Amino acid sequence: MSRRCELTGKGVQTGNLVSHSNRKTRTRFLPNLVNVSLTSDILARTVRLRVSAAALRSVEHRGGLDAFLAKAKEDELSQNARQLKREIAKKQVAASA
Repeated sequence: MSRRCELTGKGVQTGNLVSHSNRKTRTRFLPNLVNVSLTSDILARTVRLRVSAAALRSVEHRGGLDAFLAKAKEDELSQNARQLKREIAKKQVAASA
């Protein structure tokens, strides 16, 4: 299981911890990932995703999972999220027609 957010693509960063004596120690900065169940209003079902806490706030800010995926770029999304975005787009087209 990779340490990458499925919605924003946020992943592990590396850098240095610098002490008071200016000694550098390599470290990994891990994203704050949480397993959540998000509800899709259009598909009328819940979806389990592993997302960062910042992405979770963004989903709420944009008005839910459907609105977030509509604006999201394809290259940032995971394979599951891309598939979900396509399903939502198909359902919206079918509902509007």
